[in-house]
Amino acid sequence: MIRHFLQFALFSWLVAAAAVAGEQESVAPAASVAPDNYQIGPGDVLQIIVWKEPEATVPQVVVRADGKVGLPFVKEVDLAGLTSAKAEEAITSGLKPFINEPDVTVIVREVHSKRIYMVGAVKREGPIDLKYPMTMLQALSEAGGLTDYAKRKKIYILRQDNGKETRIYFNYDSVIKGEQMEQNIQVVPGDTIVVPH
Repeated sequence: MIRHFLQFALFSWLVAAAAVAGEQESVAPAASVAPDNYQIGPGDVLQIIVWKEPEATVPQVVVRADGKVGLPFVKEVDLAGLTSAKAEEAITSGLKPFINEPDVTVIVREVHSKRIYMVGAVKREGPIDLKYPMTMLQALSEAGGLTDYAKRKKIYILRQDNGKETRIYFNYDSVIKGEQMEQNIQVVPGDTIVVPH
């Protein structure tokens, strides 16, 4: 009888512990995919946690084209151009009339507002999210590298500069040998990297 009671008590304790662990997992913050100085922009996906306030917590919200997000209590907050820390301050300020001393955490879960585009003889064509400051070599690496048919000395960036499109040339073979390293510039959002066949 005592053995059955102990087994039942142990089983009940395990079920309760699993339930608590499940609850903690559901509100656990995700790891940020962006550095601390990253500026939030339209299309980015954020997780907004208000400590001990589940009704104010938002597991996932997309920054709209106007740079704003809709949140409980505060309706809309403009987060475009803010770092996570500044976004936390803006949301905290909006929540103060409703919540006593709100403790807000903003996590960037997905970066979509800052992109470059890969075209031509790379293994993965298409957009690449700029999750960190990226050089030309790093960008080509993110695209899976060059194909066997790439014209390695004829690569260029198409960049919009004050309404004008400019070409910036990049000689892959020279840079990979440690020569002409000034060509290994940082790419900027909106760049299109063209790798001719």
